[in-house]
Amino acid sequence: MIPMRSGFTLIEVLIAMAITGVIALLAYSSLNTVITSVDAVRREASQTHQLNRAFQVLSRDLRQVVERSIRDEFDGLESALEGGPLARQTLAFTRAGWHNTVDLPRSTLQRVAYYLEDEQLIRASWAVLDRAGSAEPREVTLLRDVEAFDVQFLQDVGQLRIDRGIELDRRLWADNWIADVSQPGSVIGLPAALVIRLELEGWGEVERLYVLPPL
Repeated sequence: MIPMRSGFTLIEVLIAMAITGVIALLAYSSLNTVITSVDAVRREASQTHQLNRAFQVLSRDLRQVVERSIRDEFDGLESALEGGPLARQTLAFTRAGWHNTVDLPRSTLQRVAYYLEDEQLIRASWAVLDRAGSAEPREVTLLRDVEAFDVQFLQDVGQLRIDRGIELDRRLWADNWIADVSQPGSVIGLPAALVIRLELEGWGEVERLYVLPPL
């Protein structure tokens, strides 16, 4: 009697290969989903870190704002703080606390400005307050993928109101903080508070309220 040979038929092999392919595809899809999720979390964590860092720098500057007007490169007078669509920069002001660790012959006051350029939030600073035409600012990119950067100003902190405990009552807020252009050489005092609004790609709007320190 001739013994029977055991083995797989072609159909069984094809079925086994199909099952293995399905399992491999499911495993790849699951792994790809995990990798994509991890990358998304990393990008969000990085953007959150950059956003927090930008607001930390801005908060540090605003906590040290001082009422010191300056002369620009055109010998024009700029108020201690200016901002809004009608101003040269979205936000510019004079701050104290510019550390001089190597004892250079300069002031501890510094002029800084914040503005949007190519969807980047830029912080500019000048080495002198009253600058000549050749004075160039030092620019640092604080945040990328910024679609909008706006500031609103409040004259009196006593006017600060919260509407229904959710949003600020904007009726008393000004979009521009500049001196009266009909009075050459005039300056405007410091506002009592301001609101910074950033619109970030993929995030939406982020706002911060700052009440300036009393002089």
